[in-house]
Amino acid sequence: MKEIKAIIQPSALEKVLRALHAMKGLPGCTVSHVHGYQRSGAGSEDFILERDERMKLELVVKDSDAKKTVETIMTHARTGSPGDGKIFVMECVDIVSIRTGERGNAAV
Repeated sequence: MKEIKAIIQPSALEKVLRALHAMKGLPGCTVSHVHGYQRSGAGSEDFILERDERMKLELVVKDSDAKKTVETIMTHARTGSPGDGKIFVMECVDIVSIRTGERGNAAV
């Protein structure tokens, strides 16, 4: 299983969620409103910390769905401008459904 976290522009959220919903067998996801901080002009002595509002999507998918999920997020979140965001993909060792006790792929 893979855990996917995507930091995207708020304006891309609805498009991305609709595209993910259209994927067969994909579970739901968690969406959070987050703030990112980055340096601007870090090459000089003076720099400004820029605060950017973003949305964070978090989901766990089967290994076989990971590539398509990343491509879907990337396709629908990309504007070609700086600040489009990042996607992080990590191994997920286990997942447990609190309600049913199911584990692994059965709990996805």
